[in-house]
Amino acid sequence: MKIEKLTENKIRVIINSQDLKDNHIDLHTLMTKTLENQSLLFVLLSKAEQEVGFHTDGCRLLIEAFSSADDNFVFTITKYEKPEQEIEDYTSFPKKKLKVKRKSVSFKNTNTIYCFDEFENFCSFCQFLNNIKQFEYKKMSKDFSLYWYQNKYYLIISNINITYPNLKNFYSAISEFGKFTSYSSSFQNKLLEYGKIIIRKNAIATGLKYFCNKD
Repeated sequence: MKIEKLTENKIRVIINSQDLKDNHIDLHTLMTKTLENQSLLFVLLSKAEQEVGFHTDGCRLLIEAFSSADDNFVFTITKYEKPEQEIEDYTSFPKKKLKVKRKSVSFKNTNTIYCFDEFENFCSFCQFLNNIKQFEYKKMSKDFSLYWYQNKYYLIISNINITYPNLKNFYSAISEFGKFTSYSSSFQNKLLEYGKIIIRKNAIATGLKYFCNKD
């Protein structure tokens, strides 16, 4: 189990089949029942508090989950603090108010664009791919170009193989680091004309090579 603190209010947890086994959670239960009713949630929140100081007492929680590949699951937990006058007696985990959303992004476009507010966010996405390892992104596309435009970074993904089996999970993952930008040829042309090319064609491969901590 790996816990990453993304911001003061958001963490990411990566778990595998052994973690599920250790916590007596079977795959069928995980996929068919909401997380707030499972003991795994208690484990995640307890470890997050101990390891990265992620305290959730008196907070609403948004939990987003997707399976990255055969044995790995990724949970993003965001906490929302209520105004003091609205806070009830949240003294134990079962009283936390939760909202669980399973992402099911499905794009059929052969071109798309994602925006990163900072270059570090793009690097973090590359680090995520390096940690997960099951994403064979070259089978999805061989054309990932990174541009800088109006103080933001834009990743243009072209010639996408829409039959790539992990396409949905790839989109779910990248959405944790950047924002989907509705694709249009006119906006892409604007990036090409007025933007500054940072990495042409092989942006992800370059990010994995130069901007990731190797295990």
